[in-house]
Amino acid sequence: MDDRLKRSVGVELSLVTVDLVILTIREGEATVLLVERGAEPFKGRAALPGGRVRSDETLGEGALRELREETDIDGTRLHLEQLGAYGDPGRDPRGRVVTIAYLALGPDLPVPKGGTDAAHAYWAPVAELLASPDTLAFDHARVLDDALERVRERLEYTTVAAAFCPEPFTLGDLREVYEVLWGRALDASNFRRKVTRSEGFVVDTGEQRPQATGRPAVLYRRGPARLLSPPFLRPGTV
Repeated sequence: MDDRLKRSVGVELSLVTVDLVILTIREGEATVLLVERGAEPFKGRAALPGGRVRSDETLGEGALRELREETDIDGTRLHLEQLGAYGDPGRDPRGRVVTIAYLALGPDLPVPKGGTDAAHAYWAPVAELLASPDTLAFDHARVLDDALERVRERLEYTTVAAAFCPEPFTLGDLREVYEVLWGRALDASNFRRKVTRSEGFVVDTGEQRPQATGRPAVLYRRGPARLLSPPFLRPGTV
């Protein structure tokens, strides 16, 4: 250890961990991947998957490894971005622990498998968890709340909504993503006009999906654009 660190007054060495907020839409609800902690602290409590970063790996590598070890999900197939850092004193009873949170998004992800220090892994409705934040260990309710707001903002300015849709998808499938995450119904005709006029958002596959009633629905895949111009602002925002 560097002698200068030893002599520093008021400086406490911190552990670095990664936590993952993995969001998907299942049966018309926004859900997040949780693990039941198999060890102290908070043994038996629900938590976001994550753990310590090894000395020989980057933060991103640590996030992908923890996801694979605790849930058996391959994070390289998901939209993955860094959400933020959380390091308030007392957030972890074991000492000063700074965690780097990652946000991962995917389409109707499978039932996960628990592993390592996670007793088991499962999907849980985001709305229920945020209504009872004490359900989650550590400060994970705060992390989840931040992640949900990040996604809601991303829907306004980027094409990330398509990351929730298995390809090929209909515009109805895409609209459901916005409606679920924004928590409000959208006019179908207006939504269709905005999406099809936004260059590079979606690409027509030339295929159709039969419907129970009415005409078959056109099928699309995600286009090359990553930013929306003009943006899709949430109803009620200026």
